[in-house]
Amino acid sequence: MSISPAKENILKKIRQALSHPVPVPFPQSEGNQSVFQPPVDDQAVQFAQAFSSLQGRFLYCADPADAVLQLMELAARSHWEKIVCREEALISILRRQYPSFVFHESLADCDAAITGCEALVSRTGTIVLSSATASGRTGSVYAPVHICIAYTHQLVNDVKDALQLLRGKYGSQLPSFFTFATGPSRTADIEKTLVVGVHGPKEVYVLLVESPFPL
Repeated sequence: MSISPAKENILKKIRQALSHPVPVPFPQSEGNQSVFQPPVDDQAVQFAQAFSSLQGRFLYCADPADAVLQLMELAARSHWEKIVCREEALISILRRQYPSFVFHESLADCDAAITGCEALVSRTGTIVLSSATASGRTGSVYAPVHICIAYTHQLVNDVKDALQLLRGKYGSQLPSFFTFATGPSRTADIEKTLVVGVHGPKEVYVLLVESPFPL
């Protein structure tokens, strides 16, 4: 079968291009290096910096007692009277120092909600939550203020480390829902006007408790 001169000319140019490939102008953009950065020495500091840069409020706590003290001082300054918490471990820690404290029942009209978390991603300042906790899907979303009490042993370097941690913890019985929350809820329109708190909490606090091992 004969080939037309035009087609032969195209094939000739293709053969020449294959024999003399053009160098990639930006080799670093071709995925030659891993997108995951190596861990830093102090992941707590890295998380605090990343989280604060995203309008998160970070508080370091020397121990659980210090966390409770800072939490109550924060509630007094912010005039939070209706605080929801559904996690027994956190409730028991708070009531060791404030036995008479009464938690609010409803998320619908609360001032703030306290939850734990699955992990903290230090490089991105992200809180990892799941439906397996007592707070479920709603505790970190419906309240106008989300307060997460986490521990230093929950710090991981990157998203892939968080996923590995979750796989190791739950195996094949993964919870039905995971969320990666990075700072307060925010959205923007076509004119780039940023609005905070439309689809979730307008304020997010992390109280990071110094604890190398699970309590």
